Amino acid sequence: MNNDDKAFMQHAIKLARRAEQEGEVPVGAVIVKDGEIIAEGWNRPIASHDPTAHAEIQALRAAANHMGNYRLPDTTLYVTLEPCLMCIGAMTHARVARLVYAAADPRAGAIHSCYTIPDDRKLNHHIEIESGILAEECSKLLRDFFRTRR
Repeated sequence: MNNDDKAFMQHAIKLARRAEQEGEVPVGAVIVKDGEIIAEGWNRPIASHDPTAHAEIQALRAAANHMGNYRLPDTTLYVTLEPCLMCIGAMTHARVARLVYAAADPRAGAIHSCYTIPDDRKLNHHIEIESGILAEECSKLLRDFFRTRR
């Protein structure tokens, strides 16, 4: 972990807290290019009535709009929770170069937990993966959120 990774993940955590304030599962994401945040997103499926409105998808849409291209080469996506199948699929199609995620998702994670999609050599694009950046803080945020829901 470098200091930039930590700083960008801290920004994603702020977005996760925003999702929580809006009654959503607290997940936040940012996309960085050349050391600058170009897009951000937080979970919004409940409010938007959109099952695809995960934090990563929100950030990918904003980054594509910012860059004027559906391809996002040389970008890094930071997210507080291990991405699901849908989100890693979208990142692969967008040609995101690097993914940094915090907490593992043992129920739906498609990077290392339930599936290992980035390891599939049949894919024509491969994303560099780093995990565990501020994992405990993100895990606690999620545990606390679900504890209050029960």
